[in-house]
Amino acid sequence: MAKSPEFSWVAPKTKELIVDCKKQEQHYHSVRINGTTVERVDSFRYLGVHISQDLSWSRHTNSLAKKTRHRLYHLRRLRDFRLPSKVLRNFYTCTIESMLTGNITVCFGNSTKQDRQALQRVACSAEHITHRELPDLQTIYYKRCQTKARRIVKDPTHPNNRLFSLLRSTDRCVDPFQTSRLDLHLIPVGAGGEAR
Repeated sequence: MAKSPEFSWVAPKTKELIVDCKKQEQHYHSVRINGTTVERVDSFRYLGVHISQDLSWSRHTNSLAKKTRHRLYHLRRLRDFRLPSKVLRNFYTCTIESMLTGNITVCFGNSTKQDRQALQRVACSAEHITHRELPDLQTIYYKRCQTKARRIVKDPTHPNNRLFSLLRSTDRCVDPFQTSRLDLHLIPVGAGGEAR
């Protein structure tokens, strides 16, 4: 087989992650590239997001909470220099809140209560430092989900467009799911506005 000049696998850098939601443990054959076995990992980091094989977000939220706690130090230093609270709020929004809410529509609804509380503690600490009321992460999550849902409704070519149907009297959507299992996921939050 001829090698393609545009594309080549680098086996030592390639990782294999198996996402399997079956309850029974299954054996999978190893992937081999040019005679080299590809390393199988439990999780990997892609574009700053830790993705684990069980699709839990604990590792990602722990990493995120750790990074943002380090940035709280800089916020405290700015407070010690007696900068106005508006400047502190802007610093928080740009450096800490942007990290906390970077992929909030994916991770926040699917994370455990303990993980959400760990992230909220960072926001509460920043609120105490700045002496200003800051939006909680749950509110930001709902707003982002609603914004994303509105974009999906406006785009008829979007694959999830059929999951949303607008009410005649308002801009609100009908909740497409009748169970409470998916309450904190994007589609019910975007459609209904609030979790049950």
